[in-house]
Amino acid sequence: MNEQSRSGAAAAFLSRDFRLYQMARVLVIVGAEAQALAVAWQIYEMTHSALALGYTGLALFLPGLLFMLPAGHTADRFDRRAVILTCYSLQVLCTLGLFLLSWFGLPQVWPIYLILFLIGTGRAFSGPASSALIPHLVPKEHFVNAVTWGATIFQIANFTGPALGGVLYTLPIPGRLHGAAIVYLFMIGMLIWYLVLVGSLRVRPGRMEHRAISKEVLLAGFRYVMQKQILLAAISLDLFAVLLGGAVALLPIFAENILHAGPRGLGMLRAAPAIGALVVSLTMTARPITRKSGIAMLVSVAIFGAATVLFGVSTDVALSLAALFVVGASDMVSVVIRSAILQLATPPEMRGRVSAVNSLFVGASNELGEFESGVTAHWFGAVRAVVYGGIGSLMVTGLWTVMFPKLGQADELTAEALMELEAGQPRTF
Repeated sequence: MNEQSRSGAAAAFLSRDFRLYQMARVLVIVGAEAQALAVAWQIYEMTHSALALGYTGLALFLPGLLFMLPAGHTADRFDRRAVILTCYSLQVLCTLGLFLLSWFGLPQVWPIYLILFLIGTGRAFSGPASSALIPHLVPKEHFVNAVTWGATIFQIANFTGPALGGVLYTLPIPGRLHGAAIVYLFMIGMLIWYLVLVGSLRVRPGRMEHRAISKEVLLAGFRYVMQKQILLAAISLDLFAVLLGGAVALLPIFAENILHAGPRGLGMLRAAPAIGALVVSLTMTARPITRKSGIAMLVSVAIFGAATVLFGVSTDVALSLAALFVVGASDMVSVVIRSAILQLATPPEMRGRVSAVNSLFVGASNELGEFESGVTAHWFGAVRAVVYGGIGSLMVTGLWTVMFPKLGQADELTAEALMELEAGQPRTF
């Protein structure tokens, strides 16, 4: 048995390209999370408006809605590595724009929204290409391990980024290179390093879809998802649960007005879900979910909703951090299962377009969820918005259990098991 065939908790890291790609992801996610904190705090300092915070999510989400179909086709039609490099080169220019706005001072927030829209456009095209690239980096027997480690690495970067962003934002640097400006400069450095590492990958997936662009080709991924109950259930459950239960956009309000913790406290609050997710993902690399994956996903989403309610009613920093830790831990279980189902239940030549549909749903749950949180907080106040959202996540879990019985019946996370389950029982909704 050769080294590449051995299994183990770190089997995916036997592949050189996987190691390089995950190193690149750590760098860019750390920078992106630090940048997100800087943008949120900068906008809230300028406006003191929950609705203004919500617009940041809307600006990032709209490109995914507008470009979902061409982004998926691009990921299947062109070299996925080249697509990623092009999109992140655009992000370098966008972050440079944020830096210049901060350096020279800006009296209005609309230029930030414009740049966020451009960043969202890059993400709309890079997301499907990145997701569809992973199966090319490791042998298929190591794929679930790769997904779990990918989620683990995401969470390591996800809690490091906000904490580092909070520290950088509050550094006592004289002159104009302080606050958001230093964070944006840091992000530019991370992006350049990312481009170097991804550019050194040996994998060249090439063209997976050889048909010319047409309405049928563009809609193929969406139609495939709608025809597969397990895929549709897994993706849409995450969409509605996080859309309703997401509280990230409102964390600046909680940090300043409710918990009185300041920018560094905001960094801790943003990091807490990632720490919870990291603990769970590390556990799952050693003890992966091998049976009853559908039930595990439903239970984890229910816990996510309950923990969101607890965070909403908390006025104590320690309790709030604990609740957010559980939010992240439970969400990680759902993320790993959904990601595995997405790739294993999809043919290779359609992974880009199906990943684009998933990216739209994930973007809706995250960025549009931030807008939803901002609007509901504007109407009802931040605390009620979070509590109502958590209750909504619990209701969605119960409803999906009834509407999509195949999700609860999902057992092993293998392509064969998922295809057999999908073919063995007619859809019931």
